[in-house]
Amino acid sequence: MAVVHAVCVSKRKGEKKIAVESVTLQADFGAEGDAHAGSGRQVSLLALEGVRRMQEKLPTIIPGDFAENLTVAGLNELELAPGDRIAVGESAVLEVTQIGKECHGSGCAIMRAVGSCVMPKEGIFARVLSGGTVRPGDAVARA
Repeated sequence: MAVVHAVCVSKRKGEKKIAVESVTLQADFGAEGDAHAGSGRQVSLLALEGVRRMQEKLPTIIPGDFAENLTVAGLNELELAPGDRIAVGESAVLEVTQIGKECHGSGCAIMRAVGSCVMPKEGIFARVLSGGTVRPGDAVARA
């Protein structure tokens, strides 16, 4: 079973996100208080396993450093593709819109530091179909 490990937000695009106790996802908008809310990439998810793999190269990396909203243990086991729906917590439902993204211009700070980054291939982006509050420990499953 996949489980939310961390929930993170940032005030500005292009910066690391900071872990918070919970986040409210709003339908057709995204995470309240997050710079990406209202954009085409309303919510971003990344597997905890990818973060841990990167920590082997740069031990100071923590959830949110890749600008992901939800760091999820076991996310890759869901084998998600665009169009798939996932339930998060008690009531949120997300629809996967994109897998991976281009890094910024010359690459993000992590790519420049260690030579690779997980977001271009492993980052998952979704739109919010049904809102709800999401906290660490919440289940994540196909809907």
